[in-house]
Amino acid sequence: MPRTVGRPRGSESPTGLGATQDILFASAKLFARSGYGSTTTHAIAEAAGLRQPSIYHHFGGKKEILLALLLGTVQPSLDVAEALLADPRPAPARLWALCASDIALLSGGEVNLGELYLLPELGDPIFAPFHGLRDQLVAAYRQLVNACDHPDPELGASLVIGLVESIILLRRRAPESIDENTPAAFADAALRMLGLEAPIVKRAGEQGRLLIGDVRAIADAWSGVSGAPA
Repeated sequence: MPRTVGRPRGSESPTGLGATQDILFASAKLFARSGYGSTTTHAIAEAAGLRQPSIYHHFGGKKEILLALLLGTVQPSLDVAEALLADPRPAPARLWALCASDIALLSGGEVNLGELYLLPELGDPIFAPFHGLRDQLVAAYRQLVNACDHPDPELGASLVIGLVESIILLRRRAPESIDENTPAAFADAALRMLGLEAPIVKRAGEQGRLLIGDVRAIADAWSGVSGAPA
């Protein structure tokens, strides 16, 4: 996990947010452009404006950097999910808000961090915290799908998550098709896929937007930036 002690840098901070964020931002861009296996800590240090030994004062190596990036793709959505599970408003609106905020997180930022989910290296035990967080997020989706009275919450949650995470491949193939309306469009589609009728979906969207505005954690995820400094 990230460490707090560092050495003087070799140049100005690219992000203005400190060495740890500089390393994460540089790594995200390099992993996306060159691939995880081909990216060296020397290249990361150079892109972050640091000396190579400084990397190891903040992270134990590339795997720790990758873990931090992966956790950043899940923790904001899990924070949203926990807030929504505690909210008394109708389940369709809460599920709509979770889908929309999750889509906003995965489609935002300069780098498509969701592509990191496809790396074969994720089978390494060091990434267990990421898998644990994602399991919690899946469970939250399942609870909300169940609260929508779906006959098979396991299947319903799998379908919804599959739709949400399809934004990762859409972003790779046709990034120009993603705009500020995309999160709402995906959230509407998720509810329709569960068999909810059009008036319920419409009302859920209206209430879901209020949820995003009312709950601070959700608002943060809606406007947050993944893989880039805020």
